[in-house]
Amino acid sequence: MLTVLTLVTGVAALLLAAWCGWAAYRDQPTKDWHFIGMAVVTLLALVQLVAGIVLLARGEKPEQGTTIFVAYLLGAFACVPAAGFMSLAERTRWGSVTVAAGGVVLAVLEVRLYDIWAG
Repeated sequence: MLTVLTLVTGVAALLLAAWCGWAAYRDQPTKDWHFIGMAVVTLLALVQLVAGIVLLARGEKPEQGTTIFVAYLLGAFACVPAAGFMSLAERTRWGSVTVAAGGVVLAVLEVRLYDIWAG
């Protein structure tokens, strides 16, 4: 899989987590700028999802199995938007904590995706 894309997505997710964690520390809910950051990270995850599907369609195989790879790709794509929607329901600092946690989870999923592909 594309190592650079995985790395960039993971780093962007950690930056989003730090940003929203800082907002939670200052007792602030998620704001419009946070949602723009979530959109950027989600776009990177979408590009990764498409790239992964294209690689599978070309006949390349992940070391640890196609099914688990596709499941992790879909989970990585859905992680930050799900946290964003939950933060809309919780318009306190805990909404920011939720997005920060989603960013950390996405970064961990990126490490796991790399491991699944490379073996």
